[in-house]
Amino acid sequence: MLEKYSQDVKLVHKNFPLSKHKFAVMAAKAALAADKQGKFSEFNEKLFKNQKNLNDATVQKIATELSLDMARFDKDKNDPAFQKLIVRDTKEARLAGVRGVPAVYINGKLLRSRSLRAFEQMIDAELQKTK
Repeated sequence: MLEKYSQDVKLVHKNFPLSKHKFAVMAAKAALAADKQGKFSEFNEKLFKNQKNLNDATVQKIATELSLDMARFDKDKNDPAFQKLIVRDTKEARLAGVRGVPAVYINGKLLRSRSLRAFEQMIDAELQKTK
C-alpha cells in the first residue's frame, strides 16, 4: 500500500501502550530502540505476533533475531526521551478517541474497515480533496 502511494502518503506510528498489557510500555520503548537501528517495522510486527507471550525475554529474543546491536539496544531502551514520547502519544491518542490498537487514521479520520480496498478508497478520497 505504501509503495502505491509513496509520493502522497506518509505512515506515522504513535505509541499507545494499553494498561491491561503488563509489558506494553516496555515493548513500546523496545520498538523505539529498534527504530534507532532502522528495524522498527520488523520489531513491531514481531511484537504483535508475540503479544500473548510478551515479556523481557521475548523482547530480547526479537532483538537478537533481528541482529540488533544488543548493547546499544539495551542502552537505548532506557532513554528517558522515550517515556516522554510515549506519554505524549498516549495523550494524543486519547484525545482522538483511540480505545485499542492498532487504530488507523487517515487525515484525522478513523478507518473502520481493515480491508485493503477500504484503505485505498479512503486514501483516494482524501487525495481527491487536495486536487
